Amino acid sequence: MADLWALSPLEGRYRRYTEPLRAYLSEAAFFRYRLRVETAYFQALVRLGLPPLHTFPSALLDRLEEAFEPFTEEVLQTLRAYEERTRHDVKAIEYYLRERWAHLFPPEHQGALAFIHFGLTSQDVNNTAQALMLREALQQVYLPALEELIHRLHVKAYAWRGQVMLGFTHGQPASPTTLGKELYVFVERLRAERSRLLQVPFWTKLGGAVGNLNAHYLAYPDVDWVGFFDRLAQELGLVRFPVTTQIAPYERWAELWDSVHRLQAVLVDLAQDLWLYAHRGYLGVLRAPGQVGSSTMPHKANPIQFELAEGNLRLSNALWGFFSEKLPVSRLQRDLTDSTLLRNLGVALGHGLVGLRALAEGLEQVQPRPAAMEADLAAHPEVLAEAWQTLQRKAGEVHAYEQALASLVEGTFVPPVPATQYVGYAPQAVPPPEAGS
Repeated sequence: MADLWALSPLEGRYRRYTEPLRAYLSEAAFFRYRLRVETAYFQALVRLGLPPLHTFPSALLDRLEEAFEPFTEEVLQTLRAYEERTRHDVKAIEYYLRERWAHLFPPEHQGALAFIHFGLTSQDVNNTAQALMLREALQQVYLPALEELIHRLHVKAYAWRGQVMLGFTHGQPASPTTLGKELYVFVERLRAERSRLLQVPFWTKLGGAVGNLNAHYLAYPDVDWVGFFDRLAQELGLVRFPVTTQIAPYERWAELWDSVHRLQAVLVDLAQDLWLYAHRGYLGVLRAPGQVGSSTMPHKANPIQFELAEGNLRLSNALWGFFSEKLPVSRLQRDLTDSTLLRNLGVALGHGLVGLRALAEGLEQVQPRPAAMEADLAAHPEVLAEAWQTLQRKAGEVHAYEQALASLVEGTFVPPVPATQYVGYAPQAVPPPEAGS
């Protein structure tokens, strides 16, 4: 019942779709990932051998995460208590680690606690954590859901590759095609966008208060700090921005958001086409036992999963588009607008995930209606005028197009072949799922 009080449908009605994202993009996850970043940074400083860290026992490095793993409610409550006291979430993380590691470090190495968050600014930690969060949310949740959808779509496309139907251009009847081939077009489009998405690197900012590593070079002027932070980012699977202000230049992040946006635009197109095929009667919507389609019309069986998908995908894309437009703009060395917006990464990806999973469910709730497709083909013999004029052109008739048009106007047109024989290579265009999945 607690879900009924959720302010966002992502945490309420749609939680069954979005639950896996909580481990990556929730406020709790943000704390956890920042703890990971601070720990990785401290470990890298120790490995660098800076005095006084050069005598720090290396055996302790593998135990540092014991301070927050397992990531329990008690850990979260302590972090929130520090945040309430300091009114600063990153400072709360520093104080938390200082307290926990103080119990872990031997007396002679208590001075090493001074190197927690050494020379960093909050955005070094936040930006790095958010890059990791988004990368792992995509890899572990979103992309597997996309793979499942593509596979289901491919299976349907192959099964229906020979089901002939009218094509439609400008909303009007056009040359015949097959249901399976039209669905397979989306398989290819989605695979292409997935490949592009996988090629986009994840960037991070590690440069101190205004991007110059001022504090680091003051304390240790002989250390190659640029190389150090480049390596740290690489170890985390990220790419470091070489020159920044206090925050990242978000154009590179926008490349990622735009890639997801483009992929989801294809999904919106798919949802709309499936909806239109149901509207035309080519796809029948199956109802679960006891399911009601209308509060007043008993006969209704609606393509609600496709509508659910479209609405959520459009909302998600509105957020991705806004991020790409707004976040590259920040006053001077930094204003705080990026911070509040980036806390909505889970909202943007969450609505996209709802759309993905709703589409996958919707595919399992529809079946072709061959009789409706055949009736439409029979009612529109004019779509075979292209076939007639093509054969006449082959025979040398220069005015074949005009003759076909005249016969259509006069009502004397006779199709040269059945519609089922005028689909080109459409059935062969769809390979078996095993070959393409």
